[in-house]
Amino acid sequence: MSKKRIIVAITGASGHVYAIRLLEILRALEVETHLVMTRAAMVTLAHESELKVPEVQAKADFVHANEDVGAAIASGSFRTQGMIVAPCSVKTLGEIASGIGGSLVTRAADVALKERRRLVLMVRETPLHLGHCRNMVAVTEMGAVVMPPVPAFYARPASIDDIVEHTVGRVLDQFDIDSGTLKRWKDTP
Repeated sequence: MSKKRIIVAITGASGHVYAIRLLEILRALEVETHLVMTRAAMVTLAHESELKVPEVQAKADFVHANEDVGAAIASGSFRTQGMIVAPCSVKTLGEIASGIGGSLVTRAADVALKERRRLVLMVRETPLHLGHCRNMVAVTEMGAVVMPPVPAFYARPASIDDIVEHTVGRVLDQFDIDSGTLKRWKDTP
């Protein structure tokens, strides 16, 4: 595989702006993207963005239906650098932690884990109860990276866009991809 390839999943939690920006940056960096959206993601998108589902899908190289558990991204023989779930609902987190692969999102996540590929879960929920915390521990023990979209204020963000850019840059760091959007920590201000 010569071209980098990443799966991006969008679930029903708040925070679609992260996935949209990830898709835009990955396209600019010529990283092949495979997008899958849950039905809840499509509903939430209508509340959070002026973009329609087809407009978000157009930002990806390939789009897969969440019901299509036979899609290429559901197979370990389909090589990728891994998968980002942005945002990751606690429902999806729980299904991944339990090994439930009843949808393409959870099956592709399970494949990433079994193939020892990077799986980054941008868990988007607050406050958390003990079950959420236990599921985060479980997926971490399986090899996933739990990475809630928490802003870094040392970067001195002036806008929501600055916060999104920084967070997306940190997520792509997990795949050794430099987005060029990240203000990195310096010893002096």
